[in-house]
Amino acid sequence: MTASMPRSPMPRSPLPSLATPPELGPVTIEVLRNAFTATAAEMDVTVWRTSRSTIVREMLDYSTAVFDRDGYNIAQSARIPGHLNSMSAGLLTIVRDFLPLDRWAEGDVVITNDPYCGGQHIPDILAYRPVYAEGQRIAIVGTLCHHLDMGGMAAGSYAATATEIFQEGLRIPPLKLVRGGVMNEDVLAMMRQNVRRPDMLMGDLQAQLASLAVGHGTMQRLAARFGPSTIVEVCRRLLDGSERAVRAMIGRIPDGRYSFEDFLDDDGIVPEPIRIHTAIEVRGEEMTVDLSGCGKQATGPINATLASSGSAVYYAVMAIADRDIPANAGCYRPVTVIAPDGLIVNPSHPAPVANRVAVAHRLATTMFGALHQAVPGRVPAAYYGVSYVCSFQTIGEKGERGVLVEIEIGGTGAYDDQDGLSAYSYGMHNNASIPIEMIEADVPLTVTGYGLIDGSGGAGRHRGGLGLFREWRVDSPAAVFTANLERFKFQPYGLEGGEPGRAGKLYLIRNGTRESLGSKINNLPLVQGDIIRLETSGGGGYGPVDQRSATKREHDRICGYAG
Repeated sequence: MTASMPRSPMPRSPLPSLATPPELGPVTIEVLRNAFTATAAEMDVTVWRTSRSTIVREMLDYSTAVFDRDGYNIAQSARIPGHLNSMSAGLLTIVRDFLPLDRWAEGDVVITNDPYCGGQHIPDILAYRPVYAEGQRIAIVGTLCHHLDMGGMAAGSYAATATEIFQEGLRIPPLKLVRGGVMNEDVLAMMRQNVRRPDMLMGDLQAQLASLAVGHGTMQRLAARFGPSTIVEVCRRLLDGSERAVRAMIGRIPDGRYSFEDFLDDDGIVPEPIRIHTAIEVRGEEMTVDLSGCGKQATGPINATLASSGSAVYYAVMAIADRDIPANAGCYRPVTVIAPDGLIVNPSHPAPVANRVAVAHRLATTMFGALHQAVPGRVPAAYYGVSYVCSFQTIGEKGERGVLVEIEIGGTGAYDDQDGLSAYSYGMHNNASIPIEMIEADVPLTVTGYGLIDGSGGAGRHRGGLGLFREWRVDSPAAVFTANLERFKFQPYGLEGGEPGRAGKLYLIRNGTRESLGSKINNLPLVQGDIIRLETSGGGGYGPVDQRSATKREHDRICGYAG
């Protein structure tokens, strides 16, 4: 069976009791569009100010959005592309297959983290709350947080050697965590019992609920001011407007078929590369993205459900837009994604998916490689293309556990008119660096080194950005280390004669001796004094090396960028 993401929206629910909206001019529509975006931004700030864990509070690995009454994304905060482009797909899966919207009510909060029920991977908890006015549902607000730990065989729920999803942590099916304003304490008790840091989980979950309350209140105030029917009608027009804009953008791309491929190093279990292939067909104002050439689903945990894969496709399409387009679910309508069941981009249950972002990143760079053929000059060379996920579980003298999840970044690819950016969060994620002081205050680890890697960017007329190195020293009596990494074998590609960025590396330094490690490590035992050193990839270069100006070559030499 071949799965595809729909080209046109699902049928909309009727509005029998809402008054006909007044005539809407462009000013009112624009005012409300910005109000919806501001609502998502207010929700964003609420999570940031009330969360507990470093992965949410400092790394900012969360997203917030506002949806229309049927579950289509109409506004989002400036957070994680991989989250935002999939939150609508997750919500639509929930209401289609598990909890239809006619079973939702005022005061309900629905959550899930199950990748096969609308989620992405187990650490990400989706939470949605409906908004009612005059007895009718007018919108839905939602948050997604990457939680520090959800149990499973490795700290951070990022087991690098899992072979089925049952090993990856606690799965929460779509359910009402809050029903009519009353918290389901039994569900909370079950969650606390199955994770390594229940205090952090409960704190970050409460931040999500606070964010939903802020979004709910703001949308109700907008409905009181403008009228419920106006809110619903403006949502419809915003979706239709973005659809028209994306169709026009696609229409400016030359018709044709454009394909590109890249490879994942391996899945951590089977030492073989995995093909990621994209074939893009542009016909008029519509685009079809065929992923049928991708490799079969992996034994190890780097599979990506269709929601994750689709989010990478949509991100790449929006990233090459030649004009500003309001980002919402209407943007997805002219794009069809084809992905047969059983592939790494659309795995069958119970395939493990903890490191699904490896596929999403590689899909994004593969999409860019194909789109470069269609719109040369608009697409950069490959960025580092991986979330460098490292997790530590420290073990104290009395057995107390600490958990740190770090997600490092690398160099971006060069453009046809400028160098790439060094150590810059790019592509499918939008994370911040956890301040060293916060790490050392939270867990018994010391960061002994942090900086750029000279010469790691691909050479070219314009140089790729540099990767970074980071070193963590274990200060507790013992610890275990898990890594889900990529780009150790297949370097970020250059374009138009530019050279690839340098591959990543990982080392264990013990008693002064450096040992090279692979890209996927699960529960490596560490002792006090051990140092883990990560070196991330640089970005690809753009254009022939011999066309780089003498001035820029001298600047590279002085700054150490050339290696």
